Amino acid sequence: MKRRTVGSRIGSAAPVAVAFGAALLVTGCAAGQITQTDTQVAAINGTSAQVGTIAVRNAEVTYPESDGSGPAVYQPNSDVPTTMWLVNEGNKADELVSARTDAASTVAIEGSKVVPAQRALVLGADQPATGEVTGDPTRGTLTLKGLTRQLRPGQMVEITLTFRDAGQVTFEMPVTVPDEPRVSTVEPGGGHGGGH
Repeated sequence: MKRRTVGSRIGSAAPVAVAFGAALLVTGCAAGQITQTDTQVAAINGTSAQVGTIAVRNAEVTYPESDGSGPAVYQPNSDVPTTMWLVNEGNKADELVSARTDAASTVAIEGSKVVPAQRALVLGADQPATGEVTGDPTRGTLTLKGLTRQLRPGQMVEITLTFRDAGQVTFEMPVTVPDEPRVSTVEPGGGHGGGH
């Protein structure tokens, strides 16, 4: 007759339970953790959006130039240039019909409005971003006319673009920040008391 003991069965199950527990512990270590890549954004300032076959790339309000005597801002009622690349990923040309924003009285689209098939319409920029556009893009401008409020670098402007075939897309685009850090125009030792 074969004799079974309870202790030997528990002894053989213990290593399996320990291994299972260790596996749960190891796989649970990263659960809920924030990764380094979860907050990465494109290396360009502008916004990207998509509607139908039209991809909006690097959309932004141009940085407001300043003479150094005051802050770099766009004042109400001023006209503000934008830049963006409208890339047509489809096989049929489309057209930018209109644009609107609450940040301006009107939005003027001048130059070409056609987004050729498999090409791009570049609005307001001298050179397309590397790797964003293939072929020779057509060019135009999109200007926010008669600002309804002051705009500063880093603020966002919501805009809606309407295309003949692709339809409407609404997105926020930033007022760009300068590529170079601002340089103080205050003379050394002049006027900003340090409590002496």
